[in-house]
Amino acid sequence: METVSAGPPASSGRTIGEAMDEAPLSLFHLKAAVTAAMGFFTDAYDLFIIGVAVTLISAEWHLSSLQTSFLSSATLVATLVGAVVFGRLADLVGRKKVYWLVAAIMAIGALATALAPGYVWLVAFRLVLGLGIGGDYPVSAVLASEYANRRRRGLLVSLVFSSQAAGLVIGPVVALALLASGISHDLAWRVMLGLGALPALSVVYLRSRMPESPRFAASVLGREAEARQAIEEYSHGVVRPVAGGATRVAGSFRRFLSTPHTLLLLLGTAGSWFLVDYVYYGNTISSPLILRGVAPHATLIQSTAWTLIIFTLFAVPGYILALLRIDRIGHRRLQWIGFLGMAVCFALIALIPGVTGTVAPFLLLYGISYFFTEFGPNVTTFVIPTEVYGVAERTTAHGISAGVGKLGAFLGVGLFPLVSGGFGLSGTLLFCGALGLLGIALTRVLPEPSGRSLESVGLPTPAPVLVASKPAA
Repeated sequence: METVSAGPPASSGRTIGEAMDEAPLSLFHLKAAVTAAMGFFTDAYDLFIIGVAVTLISAEWHLSSLQTSFLSSATLVATLVGAVVFGRLADLVGRKKVYWLVAAIMAIGALATALAPGYVWLVAFRLVLGLGIGGDYPVSAVLASEYANRRRRGLLVSLVFSSQAAGLVIGPVVALALLASGISHDLAWRVMLGLGALPALSVVYLRSRMPESPRFAASVLGREAEARQAIEEYSHGVVRPVAGGATRVAGSFRRFLSTPHTLLLLLGTAGSWFLVDYVYYGNTISSPLILRGVAPHATLIQSTAWTLIIFTLFAVPGYILALLRIDRIGHRRLQWIGFLGMAVCFALIALIPGVTGTVAPFLLLYGISYFFTEFGPNVTTFVIPTEVYGVAERTTAHGISAGVGKLGAFLGVGLFPLVSGGFGLSGTLLFCGALGLLGIALTRVLPEPSGRSLESVGLPTPAPVLVASKPAA
């Protein structure tokens, strides 16, 4: 990791983008990544804890299978809407204004779910929570990317996303502790859901104090002086961009969605995200159902413990290795490697006789599939949309990609019980393997952004609206 070196300031003849691309990593970058990561930890915790909580809620409130399925996936529907709406809003009014707002919505939604008096209220509050989670995806990702330099951009954005690993591990730990404590199940699930408010509340203030993205401030808002000051402050004067000469670019949503180049990129980013989320959320939220099929006599505590083992031994190392190696391997290359690993693991589970009925070999292969999901598309589908689009449409495109991904997650969660009921666990996982191969094909349409500047990868969409701005004083 680069450090700020002593010596004279670098040349001032740099554009805003060039200055940020060459700025050494500093404590500011770490603070920005941690601030974004705390919100994203909340996203992961809130989305996946429902897999355990809904088992308790269903028994306490005597829910039908349809009610249980909708409660499990309701947040994902709202996440789709939140990603698209807040992603577009962040391109119109600025990343900073949306950044703290979505954290506040997540905190309110999590607290409200813990106090829900009945099924309808719980679903409504989970929808509110989902709006905040969805909005957090594009803003957290894009801010981390736009703050970063070109050599370590993958590392910083992956660091934000990898906080999902903590959410995946902490969720089962909390569930196990509450279930083992002997408290009533009604109180247990309320505590599980309510704890999601704590990390979101902790970053509302920090997010309100973060500077606007200098790239966005200069290019879209026309506030070049503010952008230059921000860069000089967090690079400690080592990098000083040139003053004046900025061209303001205003994005057009209709134009953005009407160009073949943009549609091809969306096919790659949104399509890949749809596939990985269908598999990932379907498997993860349905893990109690999957493990019950492998070991019918296992208790809820046992299946939750197995889930924790899988996350800890396989998923977490995948996250860590991805963030450490993504910039060296290449962002697009890492994505198709992960899709290939997933496809192979699912095929082996489905085709080797007896695997789906024996706990040890199933957990091994199933765990390795989680490793390749994290060391691959679950991370890179979050990273790549922050790089391949222009600055005026970047959160819009990331929001659309994340929203389509969450549509895949919703379908994966909702259809998994139906597909497994019709085709069995082997058939369901074989289908997941086929989706991994399709993910490789969609990845091929994307450019390789690793090591390149955002301005060279995320070229503006054709015929942008250009507004001349006055040179800064």
